[in-house]
Amino acid sequence: MANSPQAKKRARQNVRRYDINKARRSRIRTYLRKVEEAIASGDKDAASTALRNAQPEIMRGVSKGVLHKNTAARKVSRLNARVKALG
Repeated sequence: MANSPQAKKRARQNVRRYDINKARRSRIRTYLRKVEEAIASGDKDAASTALRNAQPEIMRGVSKGVLHKNTAARKVSRLNARVKALG
């Protein structure tokens, strides 16, 4: 248990940050799921639109420290390749 005021404050901040990061991760997964569903349906227009909507959210996750830069780049790249292959 945190004893010093500084440690108590840090514990409060960690809880708040955890909730924010959890919500952000969930939102990113939702966008990714929408892209996956559009790809599965075979609709190239819907898939490309979903990917365009997902990209900023994924990159926002990078800037906020939820995802690693290379992980996000890999996800976007692979999704983009799959959307292009729908043609």
